[in-house]
Amino acid sequence: MNMLTYILSNPWLLTLMLIVGLVLLVKGADWLVDGASAIAKRFGISDLIIGLTVVAFGTSMPEFVVNMVSVADGVTDLAITNILGSNIINTFVILGLTALVYPVVSQKRSRDFDIPLSIIAGILVFGCVAVQSPFGEDGRGVTRLGGVLLLLVFIYFLYNTIRHAKDHPDEITTDTYQVIPTYKAVLFIVFGLVGLVLGGEMIVKSAVKIAVNLGVSDAIIGLTIVALGTSLPELATSVIAATKHNCDIALGNVIGSNIFNVFFVLGTSAVIRPLPAYNGIELDAWVAAIGSILVWLFVKSNHERKIQRWGGAVLLIVYAVYLTARLYQVV
Repeated sequence: MNMLTYILSNPWLLTLMLIVGLVLLVKGADWLVDGASAIAKRFGISDLIIGLTVVAFGTSMPEFVVNMVSVADGVTDLAITNILGSNIINTFVILGLTALVYPVVSQKRSRDFDIPLSIIAGILVFGCVAVQSPFGEDGRGVTRLGGVLLLLVFIYFLYNTIRHAKDHPDEITTDTYQVIPTYKAVLFIVFGLVGLVLGGEMIVKSAVKIAVNLGVSDAIIGLTIVALGTSLPELATSVIAATKHNCDIALGNVIGSNIFNVFFVLGTSAVIRPLPAYNGIELDAWVAAIGSILVWLFVKSNHERKIQRWGGAVLLIVYAVYLTARLYQVV
């Protein structure tokens, strides 16, 4: 019995493997962003563009790497539910808890463009599943054609976001990215990539084994354990910011992450390997869309354009009902 087989057969070591994988994944993404931002800054790229591209891509790297490993291993259910689960948790749990602590402010850009696009994201995923491909791809699911469509929308989103930021710099809050020695930046990138790959491998292998041990599908593990794990940094950051009454960018960060997850991560995954539908995907896709619809309604329901505390409570209650219903399906 080799070491990996022994670890996968021991429940305690299996849980530890999952936790270590999540830590490596999150820390690896941080290192990669720090190193890539420093290199970009050294080449004279503005803080605004770094924030909209390098940092934005970096925050979606945990989901991206988990999906790439899942696709390579043929665990396609995990690839889809990792994205839908992360988006559902981002919207209902992160925004819900944040608003419960302190009302979440919305920016005009989010209300007019980002939130509607995140609604479209969930509807498109449902459409990819519900509509049979006219190009001969068998079965329901996110086909390569669907993946290409998602990536095209992502390219438009990225172009529109960068153009808007350049035209309205006063609306954008940018961080200042420091230039660090090149060797240190390269080390950050190398260690970040290693952490991401190792973490992704550990998460996928342990998640699949946990699903087998519990007698549930990979989809349920992806919607819950994996999705929550990859969303923990955003959850901690948003709640801490709310306690300091400084959550004006929380909504934009969450919605932006949701858009990246569906159009970039899921689109890339489907282009590499078509993702067949799993039992319950229609509900998951609709709930992801409904979350964005509720957020849009909440910020439109008051003159302050905020998600009030009652809105946060509603989001958390809806998530609890959804999760109970979803788990009840597999009992």
